[in-house]
Amino acid sequence: MTTVAVRLPPELVAEVDRLVAEGVYRTRSEAFRTALENLIEAQRRRAFDESIITGYTRFPPIEPDAETIALAIRSIEEEAW
Repeated sequence: MTTVAVRLPPELVAEVDRLVAEGVYRTRSEAFRTALENLIEAQRRRAFDESIITGYTRFPPIEPDAETIALAIRSIEEEAW
């Protein structure tokens, strides 16, 4: 692993130390690593959500007509549930 030096407010370090003391994390490094992994995952999910929204904005869903709905219902009824 790579070591990264950062400057943090004392209050933030105190909160991380409290989590370590409570056994939530084994070390400060584990706490910071987990926080960064969660931040990156949240950003990935946000980007994915935005791509879905963009897709629906560019190509909005089409309202099905009565025939399409009837075919869908028939198809479901024919399934061997």
